Amino acid sequence: MGFVELILTVCTMSQPASCEERRLSLMDEGSLMQCMTQAPPVIAEWSGTHPGRQVVRWRCSYPGSEDSTL
Repeated sequence: MGFVELILTVCTMSQPASCEERRLSLMDEGSLMQCMTQAPPVIAEWSGTHPGRQVVRWRCSYPGSEDSTL
């Protein structure tokens, strides 16, 4: 079993135009669609530990792959 990446686009609340990507590793449960179903609680947990940041977009991808899903 490998990993998939949950890629978050996060912006600072004080400067909404200041955004960056954060990559989190999740266990690969078989597909990117499985990552999509696992993502919401992981995003909520990440957001709770990063006050002042807002997740504005997210997607799942295999590490090193340009292919992703929204």
